[in-house]
Amino acid sequence: MTVTMDDSRITTLEQIQGLLKTPSELKLKGLSRPQRYAWIEGALKRFDYFSLGKKGKGLVRAYTARLSGYSRAAITRLISRWLRDGSLRHVGARRHRFPSKYTIFDRELLAQTDNAHGRLSGPATKRILQRQHFVYGNKRFERLKDISAPHIYNLRRTRTYRLRSQTFARTKPVRVSIGIRRRPDPQGQPGFIRVDTVHQGDLDGVKGVYHVNLVDEVTQWEVVVCVETISEPHLLPALELALAAFPFALRGFHSDNGGEYINGVVAELLNKLLIEQTKSRSGRTNDNALVESKNGSIIRKHMGYWHIEQRHAPRINGFYQEHFNVYLNFHRPCGFATVTVDEKGRRSRKYETYQTPYERLKSLPEAASHLCPGVSFKVLDEIAARHSDNECARRMQEAKDKLFRAVGLPPRTSTRARPLCPQPSTERKSRQKERLRPATTSGSFLD
Repeated sequence: MTVTMDDSRITTLEQIQGLLKTPSELKLKGLSRPQRYAWIEGALKRFDYFSLGKKGKGLVRAYTARLSGYSRAAITRLISRWLRDGSLRHVGARRHRFPSKYTIFDRELLAQTDNAHGRLSGPATKRILQRQHFVYGNKRFERLKDISAPHIYNLRRTRTYRLRSQTFARTKPVRVSIGIRRRPDPQGQPGFIRVDTVHQGDLDGVKGVYHVNLVDEVTQWEVVVCVETISEPHLLPALELALAAFPFALRGFHSDNGGEYINGVVAELLNKLLIEQTKSRSGRTNDNALVESKNGSIIRKHMGYWHIEQRHAPRINGFYQEHFNVYLNFHRPCGFATVTVDEKGRRSRKYETYQTPYERLKSLPEAASHLCPGVSFKVLDEIAARHSDNECARRMQEAKDKLFRAVGLPPRTSTRARPLCPQPSTERKSRQKERLRPATTSGSFLD
């Protein structure tokens, strides 16, 4: 809120004396220094300061000091300046400036030297300037021969140097010819997989195992493998195993820009299988969001964050192939978004469809045409019908607890759940013994 104060009606010393007796906190806040000087000059002229007596001058000084916020000493100095100069004008601070030693010609000469040598470091440039004068006798370097290395950088920031210098260039990004930097477009067809690596944690500087997670974009068919390290001897066989585990033909392989996938060995493997390799774009965090969300909702949820030694990678990989991957693809439903676009072009997603990846694969148009040679829905149906969803989940949890005990970790979940209700006793006994004996229970809610 801005308040404008008009003190033009205060024209007598009695009014000033009455104002000074009030406990008011009026001050000229928010005004610039020239505006305050103009107000003080106007107040001195209004009361005809130099024609007043000693008491009147004191009241005017106190009045201007109170409203302007300046001290009595500052007001006295301003009155003396007004008496000397006839007006109060704000004069900026006059700071001392050292004389400039190096002229425009010296800056242009430095720019020519940097252009010739590709802009070396300060000490190296200083040595060149000294050699130009002492060794080759060039009198133009008379002043530059004594320049210090830090001051060379000061001259390089001047406008004259920047206009003459030709060594400025944009930072050249690292360009790797492996992979195409774009987001894959599956067009509703399976076979475009996303891949990412999940590290199981360090302990005392020792690396743990690595989980390689591969997810199809359309069906969310997921294959997880475990390796000791992400170096070529361990990662390449694991990738070959994972790619062969997909029941449909693969057309695309998308990853981030990590060196474990953007290298010549992986590129050669994908070229042999006729799989197009793509990589995420800079600043587009959603390019690989599908597999990253699966890392948290599946890998971290089941395997946790604690350290697992690398020597246990084959045992974990066996658990993945025998139990975990079968559970994920045949018995664990996934949410599939329905994307709608309104009249303003805004996209919204609703997750109303939940299917297992295998159900999603079968629901695609001409689904049989996407299967690999030797793979049929008859064989896949037998795998899906081998166990119910709850039975497969129970067997997977039991195998996971057994795995954790083998690697020295506590079980993640209890595989034996409490029964819903006790089963009746099969033997007839007396009422007293029946009350004393606890009811026998068996079974599980997963059965």
